[in-house]
Amino acid sequence: MSAAHFILYVAEPQRSRDFYAAVLAQAPRLEVPGMTEFVLPASGGCAVLGLMPEAGIRRLLGDALPDPALAQGIPRAELYLLLDEDPTPFIERALAAGARRLSALQPRDWGHRAAYLLDPDGHVLAMAQPLV
Repeated sequence: MSAAHFILYVAEPQRSRDFYAAVLAQAPRLEVPGMTEFVLPASGGCAVLGLMPEAGIRRLLGDALPDPALAQGIPRAELYLLLDEDPTPFIERALAAGARRLSALQPRDWGHRAAYLLDPDGHVLAMAQPLV
Protein backbone atom coordinates (compact mmCIF):
# COMPACT_ATOMS: atom_id res chain seq x y z
CA MET A 1 0.00 0.00 0.00
CA SER A 2 1.24 3.49 -0.82
CA ALA A 3 0.97 6.22 1.76
CA ALA A 4 1.74 9.93 1.96
CA HIS A 5 3.97 10.87 4.91
CA PHE A 6 3.81 14.35 6.41
CA ILE A 7 6.78 14.95 8.68
CA LEU A 8 6.90 17.78 11.20
CA TYR A 9 10.22 18.83 12.73
CA VAL A 10 9.75 19.10 16.48
CA ALA A 11 11.80 20.59 19.31
CA GLU A 12 10.82 18.06 22.00
CA PRO A 13 9.94 14.68 20.45
CA GLN A 14 8.36 13.18 23.60
CA ARG A 15 6.17 16.26 24.15
CA SER A 16 5.02 16.17 20.51
CA ARG A 17 4.45 12.40 20.65
CA ASP A 18 2.29 12.78 23.74
CA PHE A 19 0.40 15.72 22.20
CA TYR A 20 -0.50 13.90 18.97
CA ALA A 21 -1.25 10.63 20.78
CA ALA A 22 -3.80 12.57 22.86
CA VAL A 23 -5.26 14.50 19.91
CA LEU A 24 -5.59 11.46 17.64
CA ALA A 25 -6.57 9.16 20.54
CA GLN A 26 -4.14 6.50 19.38
CA ALA A 27 -0.69 5.16 20.08
CA PRO A 28 2.03 5.70 17.49
CA ARG A 29 2.30 3.02 14.82
CA LEU A 30 6.08 3.49 14.87
CA GLU A 31 8.29 4.83 17.63
CA VAL A 32 12.04 4.59 17.16
CA PRO A 33 14.85 7.00 17.98
CA GLY A 34 14.50 9.88 15.54
CA MET A 35 10.94 9.18 14.28
CA THR A 36 7.43 8.71 15.60
CA GLU A 37 4.53 7.97 13.23
CA PHE A 38 0.74 8.05 13.50
CA VAL A 39 -1.81 6.93 10.91
CA LEU A 40 -4.02 9.92 10.21
CA PRO A 41 -7.77 9.50 10.71
CA ALA A 42 -10.04 9.14 7.69
CA SER A 43 -7.08 8.27 5.47
CA GLY A 44 -7.64 4.53 5.28
CA GLY A 45 -4.02 4.14 6.31
CA CYS A 46 -2.85 6.15 3.30
CA ALA A 47 -1.58 9.19 5.23
CA VAL A 48 0.93 9.19 8.03
CA LEU A 49 2.06 11.94 10.38
CA GLY A 50 5.73 11.70 11.26
CA LEU A 51 7.46 13.59 14.06
CA MET A 52 11.20 14.07 13.63
CA PRO A 53 13.48 15.89 16.06
CA GLU A 54 14.82 19.16 14.64
CA ALA A 55 18.32 17.92 15.42
CA GLY A 56 17.63 14.74 13.42
CA ILE A 57 16.89 16.56 10.18
CA ARG A 58 19.99 18.73 10.74
CA ARG A 59 22.10 15.57 11.07
CA LEU A 60 20.52 14.14 7.93
CA LEU A 61 20.81 17.21 5.68
CA GLY A 62 23.40 19.37 7.45
CA ASP A 63 23.91 22.93 6.31
CA ALA A 64 21.86 22.36 3.13
CA LEU A 65 18.78 23.09 5.28
CA PRO A 66 18.21 26.19 7.42
CA ASP A 67 18.13 25.21 11.08
CA PRO A 68 14.45 24.57 12.00
CA ALA A 69 15.21 25.47 15.63
CA LEU A 70 15.73 29.09 14.59
CA ALA A 71 12.02 29.36 13.66
CA GLN A 72 10.64 28.32 17.06
CA GLY A 73 7.16 29.71 17.59
CA ILE A 74 6.83 30.78 13.95
CA PRO A 75 4.23 28.65 12.12
CA ARG A 76 6.08 26.56 9.55
CA ALA A 77 3.39 24.14 8.46
CA GLU A 78 -0.31 23.37 8.69
CA LEU A 79 -1.75 19.93 9.30
CA TYR A 80 -5.36 19.98 8.03
CA LEU A 81 -7.32 16.96 9.26
CA LEU A 82 -10.48 16.53 7.22
CA LEU A 83 -12.56 14.15 9.33
CA ASP A 84 -15.59 11.98 8.60
CA GLU A 85 -16.83 12.67 12.12
CA ASP A 86 -17.46 15.66 14.38
CA PRO A 87 -14.10 17.38 15.00
CA THR A 88 -15.13 18.59 18.47
CA PRO A 89 -13.56 15.66 20.41
CA PHE A 90 -10.27 16.13 18.51
CA ILE A 91 -10.32 19.86 19.30
CA GLU A 92 -11.06 19.24 22.98
CA ARG A 93 -8.25 16.69 23.25
CA ALA A 94 -5.84 19.09 21.53
CA LEU A 95 -6.72 21.94 23.89
CA ALA A 96 -6.40 19.66 26.92
CA ALA A 97 -2.98 18.52 25.64
CA GLY A 98 -1.70 22.08 25.37
CA ALA A 99 -2.78 23.45 21.99
CA ARG A 100 -3.68 27.11 21.69
CA ARG A 101 -6.97 28.00 19.95
CA LEU A 102 -6.50 30.28 16.94
CA SER A 103 -10.02 30.15 15.51
CA ALA A 104 -13.16 28.40 16.76
CA LEU A 105 -14.98 25.67 14.88
CA GLN A 106 -17.15 27.43 12.33
CA PRO A 107 -18.41 27.11 8.75
CA ARG A 108 -15.83 28.14 6.16
CA ASP A 109 -16.52 29.34 2.64
CA TRP A 110 -14.76 26.33 1.08
CA GLY A 111 -17.45 23.93 2.34
CA HIS A 112 -15.96 22.75 5.61
CA ARG A 113 -16.60 23.45 9.27
CA ALA A 114 -13.09 23.98 10.65
CA ALA A 115 -11.21 25.07 13.76
CA TYR A 116 -7.59 26.18 13.90
CA LEU A 117 -5.14 25.55 16.73
CA LEU A 118 -1.41 25.87 17.33
CA ASP A 119 0.50 22.78 18.46
CA PRO A 120 3.37 22.96 21.00
CA ASP A 121 5.95 23.40 18.21
CA GLY A 122 4.09 26.25 16.51
CA HIS A 123 2.55 24.21 13.68
CA VAL A 124 -1.00 25.16 12.70
CA LEU A 125 -3.40 22.28 13.29
CA ALA A 126 -6.81 22.43 11.61
CA MET A 127 -9.66 20.05 12.40
CA ALA A 128 -12.43 20.04 9.81
CA GLN A 129 -15.55 18.25 8.63
CA PRO A 130 -17.46 18.68 5.35
CA LEU A 131 -20.60 20.80 5.72
CA VAL A 132 -22.75 18.45 3.64
